[in-house]
Amino acid sequence: MINKLKFIFNSVAYGLAAALIVVIVNPELRNNLGINKLTTNVMRPAAMSFASAVQQAAPSVVNIYSVTSSRQLANPTDKINDLGSGVIMTSNGHILTNYHVVDNAESILVHLQDGRQFNAEVIGLDKVTDLALLKINANNLPTIPQQPDLEPQVGDIVLAIGNPLNFGQTITQGIVSATGKKGLTPGATYSDFIQMDAAINLGNSGGALVNSQGMLVGINTAASPGTNNGVQGIFFAIPYQLAKRIMNKLLEDGEVKRGYLGLEGEAINQVGQPVRSTIESIAGIRLHYVDPLGPAWRSGLKQGDVLLAVNNKQLVSFAELLEIVEHVEPGQTISLTVSRNNQIIKIDVEVGKLEID
Repeated sequence: MINKLKFIFNSVAYGLAAALIVVIVNPELRNNLGINKLTTNVMRPAAMSFASAVQQAAPSVVNIYSVTSSRQLANPTDKINDLGSGVIMTSNGHILTNYHVVDNAESILVHLQDGRQFNAEVIGLDKVTDLALLKINANNLPTIPQQPDLEPQVGDIVLAIGNPLNFGQTITQGIVSATGKKGLTPGATYSDFIQMDAAINLGNSGGALVNSQGMLVGINTAASPGTNNGVQGIFFAIPYQLAKRIMNKLLEDGEVKRGYLGLEGEAINQVGQPVRSTIESIAGIRLHYVDPLGPAWRSGLKQGDVLLAVNNKQLVSFAELLEIVEHVEPGQTISLTVSRNNQIIKIDVEVGKLEID
């Protein structure tokens, strides 16, 4: 009996093995049995897609048209002067865009992705960061997903959403190439802009830069000045946290009030030479110009002084000094630690207001 069972099991095993070999070597038979489709689905890796991120963020990115009126006798015409994009930040119609998109516009048109159109009011402008805050008369609008503590990292995947060349909403993809970059707008002293390689073109300005989850990373602002000369893949965005801070100030005051000292200088090393490398240690900031009408001059600062610290915080660059001062409310007093003639002194300065042309 046992021998009969062994014979049966062996016969079945040999039969299955032979059938498997026939299926493997016969493509037509594999197709008929659906094995090719099964194995392909099992072995094929899942395709990477950012469709979910786009679906969350795209409805809150709008098209913006700056309009100027040209009246010739009795034949008035409207001319679109500038093209850009914007990001809906609140459900009741606050929209962030770029300053250069709406500067000097007589009227501003906002086109939503659902087809609705609105005239926009300018709440405030900030030339330094190239930001503008607009308001449209609407409620229950889709808002861009926001994460207050979001900190973009070099290498993060980002998606730029906007209306390039008025082609309609378009998505481009890239990575964060660097952070802490100086802005490109005239007079800009902030040095925490995002550099990335997601392509932005005319019309993308003011649009959203989001991550792979659809969270707002920044407001797209500019391409590298060398883009037209063969430079590729260098674009900039205003970080979300900076943009939100500027938005709140514009909501509160209609402007951004920045501190001003009225001085210029450069970082020096321990032997008093200009710092030329990022690995050199910095001894302080040597002043080579003090505005005779500025707060620093009135408080006694002189050309040749070396600034060591602001409010006991050691300085690492002149750009850092400017950023610290810009965040101080005009009229407040700061304490400067200064080296003069080999002596360390303290000088209190009442911060003035930075005026932007």
